Amino acid sequence: MDNAQSSGNTLLGKNDPLLVIIDMQERLIPAIADKEMVIENIVRLAKFSRIIGLPVFITEQQNLGDTHPEIREELKDIEPITKLEFDCFGSNEFSERIRKQDRNTLIIAGIEAHICVAQTALHAHPDYAVHVVSDAVSSRSLHNRDVALKRMRQQGITVTSTEMLIYELLGKAGTDTFREALKLVK
Repeated sequence: MDNAQSSGNTLLGKNDPLLVIIDMQERLIPAIADKEMVIENIVRLAKFSRIIGLPVFITEQQNLGDTHPEIREELKDIEPITKLEFDCFGSNEFSERIRKQDRNTLIIAGIEAHICVAQTALHAHPDYAVHVVSDAVSSRSLHNRDVALKRMRQQGITVTSTEMLIYELLGKAGTDTFREALKLVK
C-alpha cells in the first residue's frame, strides 16, 4: 500500500487515517499506569474524530468487560470488535473492517502498550503507516510501556502525542473545525 511515509511526506492528512482504540476495558484499566491520562486523551481523540470525520474502531479483549464508560459515551454508535487475539489483525472481523475502509494510516491508542498495541502496530507496519499516540497508550507498568514505544519506534512506527496529532490533522488555524477542536487542547 502506498502511504504518506513511503512517499517521503510523514505529515498526516485527515482523509487517510483511521483511529483504532484497543482494549480500553473496565476490568483491565484499574491496573494500568497513568490510566487517568490515557482515558482523558482517548476521549479527546474520540471527540476530535467526530469533529473531522475520522473513522474509529474499538476492540475488546474477550472476558475483560466493556469499554470504559467515558470512551463509550463518545463512541456509542460504534460496535466494538470482540477478539481473543493480542494482535488485532489476528481477528478476521477486525482485518476485514479495517481493509474495507481503504485507508493507509492507522492511529493507535489503548492498552496494553507492550502486548495488544505493540503486536497490532508491528503487524500493520509496513503495510500501513502507523502512528501510536504515546500519551494515549499504557501498560500495567511504565517500564513495559516505555520498552514497547521504543521497540515500535525502532521498527519505523511513528510515536506521537494527542496534541501533536490533533494539530497535524487540522493543518491550519482560522477554520470552524480548528475553533471546535481548540476546545479539546485548551
